[in-house]
Amino acid sequence: MANSPQARKRARQGEARRQRKAGARSMFRTYIKKVIYAVEAGDKKAAEDAYKAAIPVIDAAASKGLIHKNKAARHKSRLHKHVKTMAA
Repeated sequence: MANSPQARKRARQGEARRQRKAGARSMFRTYIKKVIYAVEAGDKKAAEDAYKAAIPVIDAAASKGLIHKNKAARHKSRLHKHVKTMAA
């Protein structure tokens, strides 16, 4: 438990920050899942559309500091590889 006023404030700030990031993290994961589900379903058009929608969300998560830029690049690369290798 935080005892000093500074520690109490840092705890409040950390909790507020955690709650703000939770929504963005959930959206980030949802957009990735949409691409994966479309690929698994075999729907190339839906997979491409989901991929195009996911790219800005992944980039935004990286720019906000939610994830590292290399992690964003890794996700984009792997998703693109899955979409690209689908049968036409």
